[in-house]
Amino acid sequence: MNNLWGGSIAEAARALNSSIGVDSRMWREDITGSMAHAAMLAKQGIISQADGAAIQAGLSGILADIESGKLAIDMTAEDIHTFVEMELTARIGDPGKRLHTARSRNDQVATDLRLYTRGRIDELLGLVRQAVSAIHDKAAKFADAVMPGYTHLQRAQPVTFGHYLCAWAMMLVRDAGRLADARKRLNQCPLGACALAGTTFPIDRDSTASALGFEGPCLNSLDAVSDRDFCVETLGALSLLMAHLSRMAEELVLWSSLEFRFVTLPEGFVTGSSIMPQKKNPDMAELIRGKTGRVYGDLMGMLTVLKGLPLAYNKDMQEDKQALFDGLDTASLCLSVLAPMVEGMTPHRSAMRKAAGAGFINATDCADWLVEHGVPFREAYAVAAGLVHQGKPLEELTLAEYKAACPAFDESVYAAVDLDACVKRRRLPVAEQLAFLETFLKED
Repeated sequence: MNNLWGGSIAEAARALNSSIGVDSRMWREDITGSMAHAAMLAKQGIISQADGAAIQAGLSGILADIESGKLAIDMTAEDIHTFVEMELTARIGDPGKRLHTARSRNDQVATDLRLYTRGRIDELLGLVRQAVSAIHDKAAKFADAVMPGYTHLQRAQPVTFGHYLCAWAMMLVRDAGRLADARKRLNQCPLGACALAGTTFPIDRDSTASALGFEGPCLNSLDAVSDRDFCVETLGALSLLMAHLSRMAEELVLWSSLEFRFVTLPEGFVTGSSIMPQKKNPDMAELIRGKTGRVYGDLMGMLTVLKGLPLAYNKDMQEDKQALFDGLDTASLCLSVLAPMVEGMTPHRSAMRKAAGAGFINATDCADWLVEHGVPFREAYAVAAGLVHQGKPLEELTLAEYKAACPAFDESVYAAVDLDACVKRRRLPVAEQLAFLETFLKED
């Protein structure tokens, strides 16, 4: 028998019921949670000090042996919680059988999952900061590189590459805020809720919550074991993070094409073709873009599992981990690729400047010049549109051609339509954005 509840189960049902293939990664959290629980039981006199010490020593040994590779997790066990408890009992005997006093697998699993998610969010926040740092450094280096900004993927108005990259960083800063917010809300301890209605033993829930770094115990026992909002909220934050990474990846795919030539991606992040020797495919950016749908699926799967479940625990909720773990793993992997890809990419100032010089992206500045000289905006807009329709770059029009379109024009219009002047007059706050990002990177 490799379950804790006794009885037998059909082989096909055993495969369906088993979760160790997914939850085995929570071995550290399960052991840590059990150590806190055992310490509380001994402190409250629910088990003897001797049994408490034996449990602590046994769990410490299991932790060390798994860390070192000496102990392999038995994948025939029902779940990681079963494996740890049975291994403990095999090592220390009867004291191990007392570990589960005043605890159910319901509050145990919920605690382990919160601990694991909290740790993974902390890792993700570190990865987000690495990506922001890489973007910041590249933006600072190319803060003055003029390029076209786009709407509808059509050249629209001049910006700088630094300003463009800062937009990427702002997305990630918001993602960090959402992840941190999700972390704050999940940081309540379910231990002591037991199956659904607490326990008759005189436990100290504040003690276990504090020992595990939680802000406090969950107030409602039914909610404690059935709440998976934190899974949904984390996956929601990850989905939006992946949406941002996908948008960045899309632009890297475009920018690295010969049609744009704005950047060259580093060698370690492109692949060749099996038949076309000249190809350098932006596969890593494309994979980030593609894996976004996977995380969206994880979110929808999690929402669907929870839909219509009555309180408190239902076995459906065992499906929470696969979706959550996949979302966490996918986002972490994509972030770990994005940061060095941005860090290693080579922007091409001349190609960006050449693109900015075409497409009449200074037409709005021409219209604004007329407005500043007393022409109503709608008239100014029509005049600028007429000049654009002539097909000649605005910088190359003669003053006579300008005056033929509108007598208000004079020599000063040339300064207004100069690309560098267009960018400068817009006062794009790249330095201010970089300072903001530096502050963000210094925060805990």
